[in-house]
Amino acid sequence: MDYLDSLILGIIQGLTEFLPVSSSGHLELGKSLLGDNSLPKESMIFTVVLHFATALSTIVVFRKDIFEIIKELLKFEWNSNTQFIFKIIISMLPAALIGVFFETELESLFSNNIVLVGAMLIITGLLLLLADRAQNTSKNVSFKNAFTVGVAQAVAILPGISRSGATISTAVLLGIDKTKAARFSFLMVIPLIFGKIFKDIFSGELSYENAQITSLGIGFITAFVSGLLACTWMIRLVKNSQLKYFAYYCAVVGIIAILSTYF
Repeated sequence: MDYLDSLILGIIQGLTEFLPVSSSGHLELGKSLLGDNSLPKESMIFTVVLHFATALSTIVVFRKDIFEIIKELLKFEWNSNTQFIFKIIISMLPAALIGVFFETELESLFSNNIVLVGAMLIITGLLLLLADRAQNTSKNVSFKNAFTVGVAQAVAILPGISRSGATISTAVLLGIDKTKAARFSFLMVIPLIFGKIFKDIFSGELSYENAQITSLGIGFITAFVSGLLACTWMIRLVKNSQLKYFAYYCAVVGIIAILSTYF
C-alpha cells in the first residue's frame, strides 16, 4: 500500500466511524476504487490499526466521562455510573456473540460485495430519516433499551449498515435523549474494539512480520485526527436533529454503488 492509499483509507475510517454513513461500507467501497492489488497482504492489521485509532479518539473526546465512571466504579457503589457500565456490558452481548459464533460467515461478506453494501446503505438512510423525525426524546438509557441498542449494533456488523447510525437511530426511536443516545453509542463500541484487537493479537491472527510501519503510521494518525473531528461534530448534529442529510447521502451512495456493478 502506498502512502496516499493509507492517507485516504485513514480519513475514510476516521470520518465514517462516527458519522452515520457506515465505516465498513465505505472501506469496502474504497477498497473497490483502489483495487484489491493496491491493498497489502497485511490488510487485517491495517484495519485493526485504523479501528484502534478511532477507539482512542473516542476515549479522548469522552475522557471526562470515562474518568468519572472509573472513579465511581472504584468506590464499589451501585450508582448511575456503575449502572451505566453494566448497560454497556449488556449492549455488547449481541455483537460479541455473533462475532464469536459467526466470524467466518461475517468475513465472507467483506469480499468486495458492492451490491450488499449499497443495499445496506439505503437501509441506513431510512433509519436515519426515521430518527431525524422523532419528537419525544427525553428518556435515559434503561437496561432493556441498552440490550435493544446492542442488537442494532450487532446488525450493524453488516457492511453498509452504519454502527453509529443504527445505534443512535434505535436509541432515539426508543425515546432516549439524543445527546445521551450519541454518548452511549460512541462509548459502547470501545470495549468491543479493544476486545477484538486483543483477541486477534493473542490468537496469532495478526502478523507483524511484513507490516509497513510508515503506511500504518499514516493511516493511524489520519484516522485518529479525523475521528476526533467527526465524533465531536456528530454529537452536535444529533442534538440538532440534522440526520436527514446523512440519510440522503447514504441513499444516493447506495444507489450509485448498486448501479456501478451493472455498468
